[in-house]
Amino acid sequence: QVHLVESGGGSVQAGGSLRISCAASRITYSDFCMGWFRQAPGKEREGVATIRNDGGTSYAESVKGRFTISKDNAKNTLYLQMNSLEPEDTAMYYCAADARYFLCNLYNVISFGYEGQGTQVAVSS
Repeated sequence: QVHLVESGGGSVQAGGSLRISCAASRITYSDFCMGWFRQAPGKEREGVATIRNDGGTSYAESVKGRFTISKDNAKNTLYLQMNSLEPEDTAMYYCAADARYFLCNLYNVISFGYEGQGTQVAVSS
């Protein structure tokens, strides 16, 4: 059974930073497309960022230049560094993984084969 466990969420003021992490068991990150999506109350899931096994990344326009996705294959850990946070970034953030590389994009990350339970990020103005 694959487990993805997010951590590092919290409450910050606008303009602040947070780094959230995702630790995995029973998968090897280097073999998977990894990503983050978020969901705010009353809204649909939104792809935030993805990273391929070759290190290639993609970002939603709303976070480009502020968020950075990265991974440590040796530690099987995925990260999302979030800077210049805005109240609109408030959401539950989920880590996701899928071995099917043809699905590795922001559109599909919201329905990847594996996802975690989420970590809450709240940004106050």
